[in-house]
Amino acid sequence: MTLQAKLDAFKADFEAGKPPYNVPPAVIETMHRATAELIASGAAARALKAGDKAPAFTLNDPSGQPVSSADLLAKGPLVVSFYRGVWCPYCNMELQALQAALPAFEELGAALVAISPQTPVNSRKSVRQNALGFPILSDARNEVAAAFGLRFELPDYLVDLYKSLKNDLPAFNGDPSWTLPMPGRFVIGQDGTILYAEVNPDYTHRPEPEDMLPALRRAADVAA
Repeated sequence: MTLQAKLDAFKADFEAGKPPYNVPPAVIETMHRATAELIASGAAARALKAGDKAPAFTLNDPSGQPVSSADLLAKGPLVVSFYRGVWCPYCNMELQALQAALPAFEELGAALVAISPQTPVNSRKSVRQNALGFPILSDARNEVAAAFGLRFELPDYLVDLYKSLKNDLPAFNGDPSWTLPMPGRFVIGQDGTILYAEVNPDYTHRPEPEDMLPALRRAADVAA
């Protein structure tokens, strides 16, 4: 089953209010409104695209060790995935799919990192919960996400909903700003050029990990 098929199946059960979710229709309507408004804002069109230069970054892994994009790119191309946090079931399914694809990335000489605004404690939970073998990096205040054009501020009515659901983003992220990244996936070549970019303001849609393989193959051919 593809990643998107798994996401669609989860979404159908979640939005139908099936146990254990039991989500009221009003909650679903509010989430749909927020997604529709983010799509209509055109924010995704302003994110970095293939052909743009990727911003360099250094972020800490869950143990507090700095991970530098420049160091990783010195060894090969880099796959970067921005996700919302361990509290997001769609993100966890995406991380599991990326883990399954990791051998294919490594065979082409590429490294993989995932970036979220959450605290190191929650990043450790992401690694443990999803049995990950690649670095999860903490992007405090979504600053690197902003450099890629992904950061957005939640509208007040969505903040109120999250609070009512005990989804306390300031606690998850150690940041009072109530911002998130749009889910984004990038392949960066060794010269820092973005070779593949997929950004979707609808967090229930994620690209397949295999979608990046053509860009990684091209990068491998260039390196050869």
